[in-house]
Amino acid sequence: MNAPKWLFGLTLVSCMAATAQSAGGWQSLFNGKDLSGWKQLNGKARYKVENGAIVGETVFGEPNSFLATEKDYGDFVFEFEFRLDSIMNSGVQFRSLSKPDYKDGRVHGYQFEIDPSPRGWTGGIYDEARRDWLYPLDLNPAAKPQYRHGQWNQCRIECVGTSIRTFVNGKEAAHVIDDVTAAGFIALQVHSIGQRNQEGRRIMWRNLRIRTGSFTPTPLGQVFVVNTIPNQLSAAEQKNGVRLLWDGKTSTGWRGAYKTAFPEKGWRMADGLLTVEPATGGESTNGGDIVSTDTFSAFIFQFDFKLSPGANSGIKYFVTEREGNAGSAIGLEYQLLDDELHPDAKLGAVGNRTLASLYDLIPSLREPRARRKIGEWNRGMIVVYPDNRVEHWLNGWKVLEYQRGAPYYYALVARSKYEKWPNFGMAPWGRLLIQDHGNEVSFRSLKIQSLQ
Repeated sequence: MNAPKWLFGLTLVSCMAATAQSAGGWQSLFNGKDLSGWKQLNGKARYKVENGAIVGETVFGEPNSFLATEKDYGDFVFEFEFRLDSIMNSGVQFRSLSKPDYKDGRVHGYQFEIDPSPRGWTGGIYDEARRDWLYPLDLNPAAKPQYRHGQWNQCRIECVGTSIRTFVNGKEAAHVIDDVTAAGFIALQVHSIGQRNQEGRRIMWRNLRIRTGSFTPTPLGQVFVVNTIPNQLSAAEQKNGVRLLWDGKTSTGWRGAYKTAFPEKGWRMADGLLTVEPATGGESTNGGDIVSTDTFSAFIFQFDFKLSPGANSGIKYFVTEREGNAGSAIGLEYQLLDDELHPDAKLGAVGNRTLASLYDLIPSLREPRARRKIGEWNRGMIVVYPDNRVEHWLNGWKVLEYQRGAPYYYALVARSKYEKWPNFGMAPWGRLLIQDHGNEVSFRSLKIQSLQ
């Protein structure tokens, strides 16, 4: 029996639609009419379809809500548009998960941040319900103005292996190298609200499409790269001029302070870790400090560190070894300390000897979300610009900034333990130093990038 002509016509139209949908390898994730292919997780914010867009509305008393794809995706390029007419925080999850054995099904994973606040972190990468910020846009402030409030914003996420990149209105916002989650769903977040008068705030998404086959990633730019994989350099980092300052195995590039060779005791190199071995808790009384064989002027120095309970250590910079000091070599110091257990945290002035502070000079910002439990890995960073501006970073948060040579800098030095050293911290070039304070502290992923 021959099929009716109308059925043939319907089949032809369906095939044409499917072909159009997958043209160029792209697949639409939203049909413009209903929420087929999506499921709601966690909170009960309202999701609906209006005028060819998915609309999310806040509901008072509900936790973060997520409208998630029923499928998981690994390597892909994902494009979408969003619009915000009110001030509300939101985001788009990707490579995300919801499992009964993790916080009772709490959605967790990478998030493309949507942030219309003056902070301007839209396009930054947040690790929802897991590690907090991976890439705040303070790491790439040039991308902050790309968000357009009250207008449709065109966005792109590229995930290829461990490389994760985001784009806002054609400009690269963030680049993270991370291997924690290789695949997961995509989800549209409606954030929880703290006040009833915030109910009914809306965010809209449209033109959601994904490509999972072969595709050519956007050529590498020069944005700062956050790489969480220990002792590894990505192609993007190498393009930016980043190099490893420790090879993860040997003492190459380092020697003892005031010495010609690496200390014969007090330091351990094993399993990709550089560790100060515990001793008496005294300053430079075991193996002693180590310094880089190279000197630096303007730079970005990244380092991972892990403190043992009650530990004290530090990263010093602009170390010249000219003082002939019997103890620890002299230099500006990024303080490493267990603030709860070590008594040094209560000494000095206004907390200027606490974790990530400029030791004995300027206290770091007490941002709770930048703090990790003792025994967990932390990401530290020191940035020195050619104009002598300096920043201390801790776990993705900028916690301190100052300028060498400014009048207030000299005033702080004059009332500190460093007042007896002329022009303290003002050398144009100097070595980096890792302090031996007699407590066990481990380091990895020591990376340096010179700035012009």
